[in-house]
Amino acid sequence: MPRKQKKYHYIYKTTCNVTKRFYIGMHSTDNLNDGYLGSGKQLWRSINKHGKEKHICERLEFLKNREKLKEREIEIVNENFIKDLQCMNLKVGGYGGFSNEEHKQKFLKAGTLAVMKSGKNRERINWLLENDKEWVEKLGKKISNSLKQKYLKGWKTFEGKKHTEKTKEKMRMHKGKQNGNKNSQFGTHWITNEKINKKIKKDSLIPKGWKLGRKNIKRSLCVVI
Repeated sequence: MPRKQKKYHYIYKTTCNVTKRFYIGMHSTDNLNDGYLGSGKQLWRSINKHGKEKHICERLEFLKNREKLKEREIEIVNENFIKDLQCMNLKVGGYGGFSNEEHKQKFLKAGTLAVMKSGKNRERINWLLENDKEWVEKLGKKISNSLKQKYLKGWKTFEGKKHTEKTKEKMRMHKGKQNGNKNSQFGTHWITNEKINKKIKKDSLIPKGWKLGRKNIKRSLCVVI
């Protein structure tokens, strides 16, 4: 089943205000305020080092569909373009983060294995099981015999089954424990000083040098008080 087309398709440029290095890519979305900055490896190294707030994303050009978007990115992000030392793109455009079509297909099929184990997106996996014999053969080598039997012979779903009244009561009791002011985090919010994240009561004063929000820093310390 083909994926539903997104509403907006555009070429963007994300620039680091600290180093002035930039990344150009393509993005399709239904929400222009989704906060997307890009997916390049070097770009995200820059984001992790300097922080999202030090990067600005500009929409350069809108296209009418995903196909036109790919064509335009191929025109812009070519071999000469990525030779610029300030450019953070590692590969030519048109693949949306993949080095080539073969790389893309390998990624999608490898990812489907994880999806199968989680029991999600059954429709997509059933199609692969019925139409891609090569993938099925590779799948058999990657997973245990028990999983192989489970997924290749048919899906075991909850369809036609019912929870017992005892189980239903346990589910209701658990749900009620975390509602509203019964939740241990009720009335708190995150603050950060760029090195440490911690939670404080919403009616508490924010200390000097701290601000609302939580910083995504490797090895950052998170504290709940």
